[in-house]
Amino acid sequence: MDLAYLWFFIVGVLFVGYFVLDGFDFGVGMSLPFLGKNDVSRRQVINTIGPVWDLNETWLIVAGACLFAAFPEWYATLFSGFYLALLLILLALILRGVSFEYRHRTEDPAARRRYDIMIVIGSVVPALLWGVAVGNIVQGVPIDENKEFTGSLLTLLNPYGLWVGLTTLFLFFLHGVYFVGLKTDGQVHHDAQALAKKLAIPTVVLAAGCVVWTVVIAAGREAPLLWAVIACGVIAAVALLLSVYLNWIDRDGKAFAAGAVTIVFAVLTLWLALFPYVMPSTTDPAYSLTIENASSSDYTLTIMTWAAVIFLPLVLLYQGWTYWVFRKRVSRSSIERAAAEVH
Repeated sequence: MDLAYLWFFIVGVLFVGYFVLDGFDFGVGMSLPFLGKNDVSRRQVINTIGPVWDLNETWLIVAGACLFAAFPEWYATLFSGFYLALLLILLALILRGVSFEYRHRTEDPAARRRYDIMIVIGSVVPALLWGVAVGNIVQGVPIDENKEFTGSLLTLLNPYGLWVGLTTLFLFFLHGVYFVGLKTDGQVHHDAQALAKKLAIPTVVLAAGCVVWTVVIAAGREAPLLWAVIACGVIAAVALLLSVYLNWIDRDGKAFAAGAVTIVFAVLTLWLALFPYVMPSTTDPAYSLTIENASSSDYTLTIMTWAAVIFLPLVLLYQGWTYWVFRKRVSRSSIERAAAEVH
């Protein structure tokens, strides 16, 4: 296989990993107003992702670096055209990170409430805007003959882009609530299961509409991997319904796993619908960025391939080890005991 095509799929896998892992971080942050009835329960919710949230974000850094190195033309057009949307995502991620780091350093209830609000905002904004960005990449955006984006932020706020954004928002929300249910005990655990049941219907409706709409776009573009787009969409839908059922019968671990599978195949549905383009042009199909005309040289891609073969397994082993170390539930009693020791 041509290395450019190989790296298209590698970058896709990296973004899949990012959306699955940071996706439940976003969901946990969004669940804070619903599950954090008091400071102890809020700390219990936040502590579920305390040891791993920054590690999950590194997938975005790796994915962005690989996109820059493997597809510089794509990177240049994407980051210049989507500059404001990506800047809002970056600011939201910074806001969330600062809140995680400083919330536990203050005993002032008002300051903690402000940090909690920042966590929610820093979770909602990326969850929505990542979907809007990916939806626009799949649907196509105005690009001229110089490979420059000629639209604005309002151009991105179109029906399909917003639908995909709302879909990722609810998928990540549900995914995060599953994670809270898996990692906590007591009232927070039961409240998370109940909240997941309430989120099920709107999430299923949005996801179903997103899959159908994406298939229609891919079919209209005569996507060569249309069969794979349909297959991934069906698998995502089945996995989502299965996660809802598993949550209903109190199978927390399996519900979370099914939710992760849902996001994997939902992202693959969008990614495969894009192939062989990387940014279709709605101005003129001839101006579209494709895998071939947006990629780096074979020499660059060869070096990157060897680096990926050597280092990616090490990263996966380290991340797996981290999750194993912090695999236990975050109990309410441990939070109360830690608070008592401080005072």
